[in-house]
Amino acid sequence: MEEAAVPPRPRRRLLAKFTGAALVGFAFSAVALHLGLQAGLRGWAARLIALLLAMHVTFLINGRFTFNALTRARFLPLWGAYVANSAVGNFCNYFVFLTLRSTHRPVISNTDVAFLAGSVTAWAINFLGARYLVFGGLGRRLAARVKRLAFSRPSRPCPSPPRAPAPAEPGSSRR
Repeated sequence: MEEAAVPPRPRRRLLAKFTGAALVGFAFSAVALHLGLQAGLRGWAARLIALLLAMHVTFLINGRFTFNALTRARFLPLWGAYVANSAVGNFCNYFVFLTLRSTHRPVISNTDVAFLAGSVTAWAINFLGARYLVFGGLGRRLAARVKRLAFSRPSRPCPSPPRAPAPAEPGSSRR
């Protein structure tokens, strides 16, 4: 008797898609890092450019294919939330990279080893943030609020209700 194939749980599928997008971003980042180093940039500058490139590439892939959340209306708010989330992961990535490079130890200060260690750190942080903050329920509420604030027309102030006439002064002809 043949058992029916059980589809993987949605969480695992999401993790696999996010990892695939991260690997594409990793490849873009690695190429940009090595091109920057060959162009004569210092290691920190080449890594910073590589991080920015990878962040935008993974935003497009994750938003469109991993989380199926990108639309024209939601693009800018989601991009802002993704950039903010990725800034935290990329800061940790960059910190790990620079820390390992600055040790000047034979193996861990190698550019590729430091690059890989920082990337794995950022992958974990960025997945959790993208899953629960950017493209999750909290992210949808945040994106709607940002959209409302950024794209709503300024409302005209409501006219104040008419006030009752002031009481008459003693000795005046008003009642």
